[in-house]
Amino acid sequence: MEKKKGFRIERDSLGEMHVPEGALWGPQTQRAVENFPISGYRFPRSFIRAIGMVKYAAAKANISLKLLKTEIGKAVIQAANEVMDGQWDDQFVVDIFQTGSGTSTNMNANEVIANRANQALGAPIGSKKPVHPNDHVNMGQSSNDVIPTCLHISAVETIKNRLLPALSRLQQQLEEKANVFDSIVKIGRTHLQDATPVRLGQEFGGYSSMVAHGIQRIEKNLDHLQELALGGTAVGTGINAHPDFAGLTIAEINQITGCEFREAGNHFEAQGAKDAVVEVSGALKTLAVSLTKIANDIKWMGAGPHAGLGELNIPPVQPGSSIMPGKVNPVIAEALCQVAAQVIGNDAVVTISGLSGNFELNVMMPVMAHNLLSSLELLTNAVNGFTDKCLVGLTANEARCKELVEKSLAMVTALNPYIGYDAAAEIAKEAYRTGKSLREVILEKKIMPEDKLNEVLDPYSMTTNK
Repeated sequence: MEKKKGFRIERDSLGEMHVPEGALWGPQTQRAVENFPISGYRFPRSFIRAIGMVKYAAAKANISLKLLKTEIGKAVIQAANEVMDGQWDDQFVVDIFQTGSGTSTNMNANEVIANRANQALGAPIGSKKPVHPNDHVNMGQSSNDVIPTCLHISAVETIKNRLLPALSRLQQQLEEKANVFDSIVKIGRTHLQDATPVRLGQEFGGYSSMVAHGIQRIEKNLDHLQELALGGTAVGTGINAHPDFAGLTIAEINQITGCEFREAGNHFEAQGAKDAVVEVSGALKTLAVSLTKIANDIKWMGAGPHAGLGELNIPPVQPGSSIMPGKVNPVIAEALCQVAAQVIGNDAVVTISGLSGNFELNVMMPVMAHNLLSSLELLTNAVNGFTDKCLVGLTANEARCKELVEKSLAMVTALNPYIGYDAAAEIAKEAYRTGKSLREVILEKKIMPEDKLNEVLDPYSMTTNK
């Protein structure tokens, strides 16, 4: 093969390849770059951190097992630590849409780490000596157990360190609003029509509970996600891995992350199926549904503000129109709804990917990882934005809430125990027909003394059973 300018020539099991000069990746990565010019999507920082972590911990384990020479192992550890810390993210160049096992990305990591280790030992890039990407960096491993392990690690770290704290802040803020708004009575609505009164605080208490349940669902699914496929190697049998390799490597991973990962109880389940990922994605989808309901309710209650419901004052964060001066829109809530829609779509991809376990291996892991990690990132950022830019400054228009309660014909429901459903319905219809208030119709007909009527139609008393 004639050498091209700006490239070096390397060889793998399929023959010679041109690799860009200065690139830390090698021929197998380069083949993947040329084979999969599909989307431009790459694995995120959280996943690259995880793959660096696995290679780091694996090298430490193999040194302790006396399978890896100390000098080589230390060079691998140093290079893997650089990958873990993000120094070489630009060297992870393989598209998400690639081999279904993620082999190309595993080899991308092996080649980058081997080349950096060789540089540290004074050898040139591409030499594969003294550090070999397969023999040393990938020792005791297969792409088939490394990639699902990295998916689980990156997801668990993101959930624990980013998403759950964001959701906890959201839930606390909703609970605070529930307390602040507890004395404000507003008209309830079912089928988008007037219903009996509720307290604004009760509505926000419901929202707080929805998020709390969302947190619980995610936390319950973490247990299965903390099982790691590492140690199963190619098909789950553990061929070419020392019996103590997985335990030692995972112990080191736990030391780094502060998490409680453990070796999978059954490696054939861990590699042939990805049910843990499907489970947690389903919990994220449910959370997305909850967040959409909360955001939509807030948009509706803030609608107007003068020609709509106008029960809430949504903080203005930017001009709302390129043509209508002074218009302000509920853009933060709208962004959250768009994220929720994307998360629901991502879950569909994860579900289909979960169906793609063929015998001993799931073969849609890269796109599964991309969608799950994308959902986690999107939800974290959107929830933080919604909390900080919408909820914190949200206030109630108490006068408007009171006005709509007084106008609502649904207040007649409180008369049912005194005059019966049919008679109460007639009063409501007459009030609607004449434009009079319920109170005016009842007093005109002398159905009930005014003092008793005031007691029965007290809106606050309708919001509690006490």
